[in-house]
Amino acid sequence: MAKTINPRATAAQVIYSVAHEGTNLDDALARHLEKSEQSTHAFIKAMCFGVLRFYPRLLFFLSHLIDKPVKNKEKIIESLLLAGIYEIYYMQTPEHACVSETVSAALDLRKKWAKGLTNAVLRGALREQPQLELAAKQSEGAHSAHPKWLLKLIKKHWPEQWEQIINANNQAGPLTLRINLQKTSRDDYLQRLADKGITATACEFSAAGIQCAQAVDVTELPSFSKGEVSVQDQAAQLAAVLLETQAGEHILDACAAPGGKTAHLLEQCPQIELLALDKAESRVARIRENLDRLNLKAHTLTGDALKTSSWWNGVPFDRILLDAPCSATGVIRRHPDIKLLRRPEDINQLVETQAQMLSSLWPLLKTGGMLLYSTCSILAEENDQQIQQFVQNTDTAEARPIEAEWGHMGQYGRQILPGEASMDGFYYALMQKA
Repeated sequence: MAKTINPRATAAQVIYSVAHEGTNLDDALARHLEKSEQSTHAFIKAMCFGVLRFYPRLLFFLSHLIDKPVKNKEKIIESLLLAGIYEIYYMQTPEHACVSETVSAALDLRKKWAKGLTNAVLRGALREQPQLELAAKQSEGAHSAHPKWLLKLIKKHWPEQWEQIINANNQAGPLTLRINLQKTSRDDYLQRLADKGITATACEFSAAGIQCAQAVDVTELPSFSKGEVSVQDQAAQLAAVLLETQAGEHILDACAAPGGKTAHLLEQCPQIELLALDKAESRVARIRENLDRLNLKAHTLTGDALKTSSWWNGVPFDRILLDAPCSATGVIRRHPDIKLLRRPEDINQLVETQAQMLSSLWPLLKTGGMLLYSTCSILAEENDQQIQQFVQNTDTAEARPIEAEWGHMGQYGRQILPGEASMDGFYYALMQKA
């Protein structure tokens, strides 16, 4: 019988993959969880999300507990040490178990030499916790647990709200559901959740939204496999509401994967003709999987929104949803690996791609049609400034105000900040073709 690998060793491998190989967290988890016991998956995920969420702070702690940096070829041990410190400071494991199990994990990683170092660092973390936490409060990067360049950018764009944003980013987002109102009512589903002992409340701005008080596995959700419910943040649910599709209309979801907004559009108005487009076949496959579970029908296509001549049949669209590639600075609480993987130079490239997509897709919209531009960014250059430039440079583009009680009204669109009404950070702008 094969030896079961220590879950802390698996967590260290996942953290190493993100921090030193540039792998996104979802892919790193998928790869490494295959080799671990199912019963350890929740622990491993909690540890990995936590370490990446507080990575700058944990590095600060480690720098005060170690005489010299870990060598580049041994960074897997650095990842293990960060996981050990996180477990001691933020998880509920007994102290002695944290130390002994993390030392044991060094052996599973075939790093016998690191046993003594691991033991010394973690015992130092226990002994010096009050002093280290006080020192971290004096370091802006450690206290905020954000890379300095990103913290500077958030302060620049949101000088009054930056602390609120940082605090939201450093907390896990709530489990929010979208009910398929074609199959059940929200009140009925809330009652069914209550019958299962799951506490939940109706969302404020999405008629299909429900927020759970605690995270639960989707397999515990009533009729999940039957397509009555999906997981989707309330902010993302607003896209279908804003697009206001009508029966018989021809709709394009231009960057559709994994298909949450596509599905919501179909649930809201099944009589539309919808094309769900994405660039990679693997991503289009995810759209199909989601639609199959929900028993929804749409035309799915692998195609590049920047190269419309390769896939567009010439029939104009009544509505286009452009959920553009972005910095994802509004969803860090759900994807803490963004703190490590995003680079300052990425922003300008993303802004350029967004502008190209707007210009590429606009000719596909019929006169009088509406294009909804959305991002999960909180940076103005990707949002209101992007729309300002497009409207000023496009004679037929007219911005339409979004009247709503959520978010912050900009010159062209509305911005939701992370944590507001428990939502992710999102931006929406609506334009009509004259």
